[in-house]
Amino acid sequence: MDNVLTLTALLHGPDSPGIVARTAGWIFENGGNILHADQHCDAEAGMFIQRIEWLPAADAVAEAQRFRVFANSLGMEVKIGLSTERPKVAVLVSKQGHAFHDLMLRWTAGELPCEIAFVASNHTTWETAARQSYQVPFYHIPVTPETKDEAELRLEALLREHDVQLAVMARYMQVLSKAFLQRCPIPVINIHHSFLPAFAGARPYLQAYARGVKLIGATAHYATPVLDDGPIIHQAVAPVNHRHSVNDLVRRGQDLEKQVLAQAVCWHLQNRVLAYGKKTVVFD
Repeated sequence: MDNVLTLTALLHGPDSPGIVARTAGWIFENGGNILHADQHCDAEAGMFIQRIEWLPAADAVAEAQRFRVFANSLGMEVKIGLSTERPKVAVLVSKQGHAFHDLMLRWTAGELPCEIAFVASNHTTWETAARQSYQVPFYHIPVTPETKDEAELRLEALLREHDVQLAVMARYMQVLSKAFLQRCPIPVINIHHSFLPAFAGARPYLQAYARGVKLIGATAHYATPVLDDGPIIHQAVAPVNHRHSVNDLVRRGQDLEKQVLAQAVCWHLQNRVLAYGKKTVVFD
């Protein structure tokens, strides 16, 4: 089924009786064939959430628009994607390259259904790799406290110029400002170690080692104006003990960061993540 065009809708809105039957009925009445369907009701929020994928009967783009109108009539917000779409993604990176290289290698292997529009960095460390190894445009955008606003305006211009639909912070060690996130309203996925709010700042693994932690982890989330407080997409942990050195913790932590970030990006591209309020539902 990989080469067959399908539609995937993510819906959410106030819960009410009969929504599942009505969405399935609409697809049936329009000649479609449901391949996957899953739903969740957040009882505390009174929120209904559904992911439904189907084979359209005819013109997929036209059917997507008709379904959007139908879903809105049920009081649902809806996002619809075509399986043939390859969203444009920008990868942001600083000096640490483990998450950057992992994403790029997965992309070149065909694991991520997207187009890498460009790589941007506040350093030139990975310029040769981006241009020569992965053959994608690279932009060096230096950032200092005095030039931060100017740098964000340049990054924003690049995102718009390349029609980017998702930005990924692959250990991009800059805080995106509230003004930037408001001006450029595309999803931004970030990855960081899961010690926060403990061991914040420089050398978190050394701080964790000094405290004798027994678990290390990584968290991927959508970036919001509140630092490291966005809706969580994916997390993972690994046990450690007194025999592990600081370098062991760093290596294991970086492995988790790579895996968690790649999975979060893949789920987003496959229209499996629905963010609402401060949390997400992930249809994995």
